[in-house]
Amino acid sequence: MTYSLNDKVVLITGAAGGIGAATARALFEQGARLVLTDLRQADVDALAAEFDPARVLALALDVTDMRASRLAVADAVRRFGRLDVVFANAGIAWDPPKTVLTVDDAEFEKIVEVDLLGVWRTVKAALPEIVKNRGQVLTTSSIYAFMNGTINAPYAISKAGVESFTRALRTELAGSGASASVLYPGWVKTPMTELAFGGNATVTRFLEALLPKPLRTLVAPETIAADVVKGLKKRAPRIISPSRWAAASLLRGVVISAFDRKLDTDETVREVVRQIEQDSQQSRGNKRKAA
Repeated sequence: MTYSLNDKVVLITGAAGGIGAATARALFEQGARLVLTDLRQADVDALAAEFDPARVLALALDVTDMRASRLAVADAVRRFGRLDVVFANAGIAWDPPKTVLTVDDAEFEKIVEVDLLGVWRTVKAALPEIVKNRGQVLTTSSIYAFMNGTINAPYAISKAGVESFTRALRTELAGSGASASVLYPGWVKTPMTELAFGGNATVTRFLEALLPKPLRTLVAPETIAADVVKGLKKRAPRIISPSRWAAASLLRGVVISAFDRKLDTDETVREVVRQIEQDSQQSRGNKRKAA
């Protein structure tokens, strides 16, 4: 049976831009009531101004704070009487890229804190309502869940963890009437991807050596949002968008091995890694001098 989104209450983290904002608009068109959350109140207020105020609640939320996550869910229930869908979408990545050898410890751990543990906190806070209302959990993973995370290790680690977490949760919820789905976006045109697509020449060179052109094509957030709506209506276990990445996921055992071999032996990749390490070490040295 199709899961109707009309009149459902949906909480979205990372709602102020990119996939979050596009999905909010798409869900509103489906008749959903929205709980929009992001770090800055002004940012979610600006998005909320696009919608009927009777159907939207805008909240500042730091997903690294479990108490704040539970309060956001309580505010949603107090305002709308229920919560049907939670979309744990908030995420960050580092800029500029670094290797495991040269990254600052705190920066690495911050990304994992937001991108993996932030998803855990969001879902955990919302889960009693989701189960009670036989609703849905949706988490944002990434193609990095099954692709090599060279120069992007904490992001890749987090997205692989989000995938595993959500798959386990879906099975645990199977007898409850609730469900959980994983979103795997490909390259999406957002500020986060500007670095890799022209914003940093070294990273752009890395991607050009790594992937064929069709897999380096950016898609609009609205494309991802449309696929999210379709996936939620079907309670799909996975939403891969754009669909050209589906084969890589399906054949990941073969693809990953071949992909890793290419990365391990490609001279351009080695040059890029060395350059990124040199840039990172130079930057840290400059910071020490400035201090």
